[in-house]
Amino acid sequence: MKQTNWKKGMSFSFLTMIFGLMLAIQFQTIKEPIVRDTRDMWQLREDLKKEQQLQVELLSEIRKYNEIIETYKAEENQNPEVALKETLNVLKEEAGLTEVTGPGIIITINRLFSEELIGEPLPNISPELLKRLINELNSYDAEEISIQGRRVINSTVIRDINGQTKMDNYSLHTYPIEIKVISENADKLYNRMNASTTDEDFAIDNLSLSISNPIDSMTIPAYEDTIRVKNMKPLEIEEGGK
Repeated sequence: MKQTNWKKGMSFSFLTMIFGLMLAIQFQTIKEPIVRDTRDMWQLREDLKKEQQLQVELLSEIRKYNEIIETYKAEENQNPEVALKETLNVLKEEAGLTEVTGPGIIITINRLFSEELIGEPLPNISPELLKRLINELNSYDAEEISIQGRRVINSTVIRDINGQTKMDNYSLHTYPIEIKVISENADKLYNRMNASTTDEDFAIDNLSLSISNPIDSMTIPAYEDTIRVKNMKPLEIEEGGK
C-alpha cells in the first residue's frame, strides 16, 4: 500500500514539476518594451489594451492547466500512467516540441536592391525588425511560427551577435528568409498582414516583404534545441509521497 501511494505521489509530483516548467516557459516572451519619449492618449489606450489582452491570455492559460490537473486527479486512481502520458503529450504540444500541421501563410523576406546596385555592403535584417514582425503576427492570432525551418517558441532568443542576427544561435543571413505561420483563421491573418504597414518598415532597411495566399495545410517542425529554464529545481519527495 505504501509503495502504491509512493508511486502516485511521484507521478503527481512529476506532473506538477512539468506544469511549473511549462508555465515558466509560457510566461517568458521575446517581446522587448518599446521606449517612448512621450505618449499621447491614443498610445496609452493602445498600450492598456495590449496589457489587458495579455492578462486575459495568462488567465486562460492558468484555467487550462488547472483543468488538466483536475482531469489528472480524477484519472489518477484509475490509470495514473495513461493520465500522465496524455498530459505529457498536451504539454509537449504547448511547448512546441511536436510537429504541427494546419492552415496558414508563408511570408518571404528578400533584398529590395542588390549590393552591386547600391554600391556598398548591405546589413542583415535587424533583430528588432524581425521581433516586431513576430509580435505583430502574434497579435493577429498566429498559433505557430517557424523561421528558415526552425520553430519559434516563447523562449526563442533573437539577437545581434558580432554583427549577425541570430535566432537561438542560428544565423539569419541567407536570403530569401522564409517564415511559415499557422493560424486557425488563415484568411483573416492574410487580410490583416496585407493591410499592415510593416512592409514599409522593411523597405526602409532595403528589404521586401511578400505574403502568400492562404494555404490549406502546411507543416511546421518541432523545436529541436534544449529548453532551459532558470531558477527551478525538482521537488524532493519524501518516502510515502508526502
